[in-house]
Amino acid sequence: MTSPATELSHLLAENAEAVCRYYLPSGRKQGHYWLVGNVQNNPGRSMFVRLSGPSSGNRAAGKWTDAATGQHGDLLDVIRETRGLVDFKDVADEARRFLSLPLPDPPRPHSPRSQPPAATGSQEAARRLFAMGVPIRATPVETYLRGRGIGTADRMPSLRFHSACFYRPEGGGSVARLPAMLAAITDLEGRHTGTHRTWLRPDGSAKADIDTPRRAMGALLGNGVRFGAPGDVLIAGEGIETVLSVRSALPEMPALAALSSGHLAAIRFAAGLRRLYVLRDRDPAGAAARDRLQARAAEVGIEALTLTPRLGDFNDDLRRYGLAALQTRLRLHLHAEDAARFVPV
Repeated sequence: MTSPATELSHLLAENAEAVCRYYLPSGRKQGHYWLVGNVQNNPGRSMFVRLSGPSSGNRAAGKWTDAATGQHGDLLDVIRETRGLVDFKDVADEARRFLSLPLPDPPRPHSPRSQPPAATGSQEAARRLFAMGVPIRATPVETYLRGRGIGTADRMPSLRFHSACFYRPEGGGSVARLPAMLAAITDLEGRHTGTHRTWLRPDGSAKADIDTPRRAMGALLGNGVRFGAPGDVLIAGEGIETVLSVRSALPEMPALAALSSGHLAAIRFAAGLRRLYVLRDRDPAGAAARDRLQARAAEVGIEALTLTPRLGDFNDDLRRYGLAALQTRLRLHLHAEDAARFVPV
């Protein structure tokens, strides 16, 4: 039996040019290919999507390869990346909308298929919460990140916006519903193990005026919030904003936010990782986490290098000195091979 993903992929491939014109409008058609900068729809010519082939049948239609990065995939991947989606259900629903196919019937509230309540703080509760969010484009999350000097919202499928996320004061009191930035915590296999919440002011101008505007739920140990596809080089730091500040300067380098110094020291290493850049915050906990992480990396043959900000953290540096200055500083401290590979020209 053909899987739903395979069926959708085939239907999209049959309409490959229309899919590209809709989801990759920065590109253009050339012969049997659609050329564009990358799967996030940036201008350029390094990514090419096969549109058509011999009349006898073309299994390559709808397949794409990015010659600059080696990434490849199908048109479901294009939908996922350009729309900032994570769960396959959301990708499939978007594909069905494009193809004018009916969406699956939702389970009835009292049917045997309906889901029972998830335990508070569990991995299942974390997954359900994240699924309630929407992509961050044109939301208070994008406003919040841009206010901290961080852009490229279209390239952050691990972040979502929730307009009314429950907040329970730790000391008791009334439960509030506040806008929040949600971050998917995943393991090395890509399984969603937790969700981090950063509650925001309604206009996204700053974090919400509450005692603990950041909290995580689910399984964190060894895992983290990931940005970019796994590779042989990785940036790892504590906070989401700190990691995204460095990734704004090095947008093609994979990165991971561990969410605390203790969890940073305990992150799991992907197979094939050969060099790790540890972002150090200027505090004793940050130094201790760096030392433990570097010792673990050395034990398994991974080269670990420290990147230290001028100020308290790299988001402070980004906001004080600007993106160009941060790129220049990072270039000086990267391995020469990585500087040539990841620092934008």
